[in-house]
Amino acid sequence: MSLGGFQFLGDSNALAWDILIAIVAAIIGAFLVKLLDRLRKWDAEKEAAQIIDRAELEAKARRMEAAVEAKEMALQEKAKIEEQLAGIRNELHERERQLDKVEDSLQLRADQLAKQERMVESNQRKLAERLDDAKRRTHELTDLLDLQRQTLHEVSGLNRDEATNRLLNQLDTELTNEQGAIIRKHEKQIEETCDAKAKEMLITSIQRFAAAHTAEATTSTVDIPNDEMKGRIIGREGRNIRTFEKITGVDVIIDDTPGVVIVSAFDPVRRETARLALAKLIADGRIHPSRIEELVAETESEIEAQIKHYGEEAVQEADVHGLHPRIVQMLGRLQYRTSYSQNVLRHSIEVAFVAGMLADEMGFNGKLARRAGLLHDIGKAADHDSEGGHPKIGADLLKRYNEKPEVVHAALGHHDDLRCDMPYTVLVSAADACSASRPGARRETLDRYIKRMEELETIAMSFDDVHQAFAIQAGREVRVIAKSKDTTDDSAAKTCRDIAKAFEERLTYPGEIKVTMIRETRHTEIAR
Repeated sequence: MSLGGFQFLGDSNALAWDILIAIVAAIIGAFLVKLLDRLRKWDAEKEAAQIIDRAELEAKARRMEAAVEAKEMALQEKAKIEEQLAGIRNELHERERQLDKVEDSLQLRADQLAKQERMVESNQRKLAERLDDAKRRTHELTDLLDLQRQTLHEVSGLNRDEATNRLLNQLDTELTNEQGAIIRKHEKQIEETCDAKAKEMLITSIQRFAAAHTAEATTSTVDIPNDEMKGRIIGREGRNIRTFEKITGVDVIIDDTPGVVIVSAFDPVRRETARLALAKLIADGRIHPSRIEELVAETESEIEAQIKHYGEEAVQEADVHGLHPRIVQMLGRLQYRTSYSQNVLRHSIEVAFVAGMLADEMGFNGKLARRAGLLHDIGKAADHDSEGGHPKIGADLLKRYNEKPEVVHAALGHHDDLRCDMPYTVLVSAADACSASRPGARRETLDRYIKRMEELETIAMSFDDVHQAFAIQAGREVRVIAKSKDTTDDSAAKTCRDIAKAFEERLTYPGEIKVTMIRETRHTEIAR
């Protein structure tokens, strides 16, 4: 029992100790919690105080910055206001100066007006005096005329009506004579003016076009490499040459002339076709009837295409549109036609341009004149196939393809074969004559043209002060270059006049020749 009680007592003590320890631990824990709360509160209060201090510092800094900004803004506003005030003051000063100028000007004008008023008053007084004097003299003249009239009537024995009629008759006779003289004078002036104007129009139109010389050297010969080729062209028993002549419609002349075969035909297109085909045969070397037929057919196709190309080029160059394709083809055929060695197509284009320019100068339709000029010789492309002259053939051809009456009439009458009722016929006729007679255009005038150029340059070069001389514009102008070292401006002018006088004395020429003397001095220095 005692041991059990002791054990119970021991267990009770242990439990009390545990309770005691737990109570002490709770007390310590509560103390620690309160201590931690107090420490946290103290830290929070300290941090709050720091935040408040920082806030106060920032607020103070902000207040200072705001004060500074306010001061700066105040200074800026003050500067702006002062600047505005200065501008207003300057503007006021400027207006004051302007007002002073206006006042001075007004004062000056007032003075001038006063002066002018005095002058006007003086002039009015003088005018009134002159009017009075004029009235007085008018009365005196009237009285004098009456006295003279009475004296005249008494001396002549004529009354007023008779004297008036005699005077009017005499004046009528004199005026009639003067009128006739004046009419003759003006008719002569008008004739001279029209002649000069017509020449000026022609010269201006020709110079504006300034075509190259259209003369060409035509040939109907074909070169061969050796005389053996002549036998091959003739063929066995002449079958090759007969086949060639039959197909092409030309005559092939093979004579003793070395290295040449002549192709002869009245139709220039056939002649050109035969020439090209023969040249191809000679180059190919295979000359027999079947090959001849093949190459001639090929060449005819090429020539037709080339004719069409020439016609289209001429139409484009002359700026003439709306032509029938057959007319364009006929134009191309003129490329192979010549007249006195002048290519007819180039001649037609030149006539078109000159006629158009003349029409523009005179106020007519330039496009219609160009059309008439381009087609005026179209009959030459068909005169081998039709009877009659080329003007009638061309007119019939143009009428068939519905060309305008002016164009048809120009083709029919450009050689003055009929009365020219339409102005475009006259223009085309004049342009045709100008193109045909242009120096160097036709072979018959080329030698004379060259000789004239040489004479002009030779006469100019005969003077000692001349370095070079060039005749230009078909001899209508001579450009002379003087020796700059041996002449002065005055002596060059004298030499120019002497050259013109020499032309007048030694040469016979139509129109005028302009002599231009050029003297040039060059100085060259090198900067180092």
